[in-house]
Amino acid sequence: MAHVVVVGSSNTDLVVKTERFPKPGETLVGGDFFLFQGGKGANQAVAAARMGAEVTFISKVGKDLFGKQTREGLEKEGISTHLVLEDKEKASGIALITVNEQGENTIVVAPGANATLSPSDIQAALQGIPSHDFILCQLEIPIDTISFLASYAQKENINLILNPAPAQKLPESIYEQLFLITPNETEASLLTGMPCDSDSDYPKIAHWFRSKGVKQVLLTLGEKGTYFQNSTQEYQIPAKKVNAVDTTAAGDVFNGSLALGLAEGMNWKDAITLATKAASISVTRMGAQASAPFRSELV
Repeated sequence: MAHVVVVGSSNTDLVVKTERFPKPGETLVGGDFFLFQGGKGANQAVAAARMGAEVTFISKVGKDLFGKQTREGLEKEGISTHLVLEDKEKASGIALITVNEQGENTIVVAPGANATLSPSDIQAALQGIPSHDFILCQLEIPIDTISFLASYAQKENINLILNPAPAQKLPESIYEQLFLITPNETEASLLTGMPCDSDSDYPKIAHWFRSKGVKQVLLTLGEKGTYFQNSTQEYQIPAKKVNAVDTTAAGDVFNGSLALGLAEGMNWKDAITLATKAASISVTRMGAQASAPFRSELV
């Protein structure tokens, strides 16, 4: 069985559906309320597990009800929780999510214990993991921890995949330590300072990342699909047209599924196609982890 290590956040998502987003200072009467297990790291771990990976998840929660529910949810997915650490002072992370009638969302995250996942936590956790080839991480944990993880991966010759979300500037040293970076259009534009709006922009964006030392660049473009570039390949893969009801975890489902495909030894095009299919299914469902499809649903 392919093994994927996911290092990152776990949150509880508090979701309200509404016709439209409120304006500043405005109060709206919304629709249904949902409580889901989320957090980019946990979402990606569940997505990879449902695709068939053996997943090791490294995260930190609070000593509270949300932390307990996080562990229980992960265990139901077959994910070991022995490296989901506990902070006795900070609360578990939460995300407040509003979803409009078009399936678009706005999200505010209170990171809580996620913000205390430290380099020393990672170092201790990784020492207890058997040899592995792929680590997947995101940016809902401290940048210092990401920097340590990148250095560790380079030293141990491990392939590190960085999903740079939520968007924020990165230390220059990280780029040359990455096997793959997977920004969406907003993240790519923020990191590079360049527009990422049209087909002609994508090669320039990818070249910028590769000039910094990133080995592979994969831009996720929502309903437009993906753009991939490395030293020998360059192509776009379209996304399937679907009726989106909630895009909350589409990128997480994509990244978790992609990591599984690569860990299984798929070529780039097949792994990206697998991940695109999984993400296309996820946007037709409400929730974060709840929206991730199982491998048997991909046809």
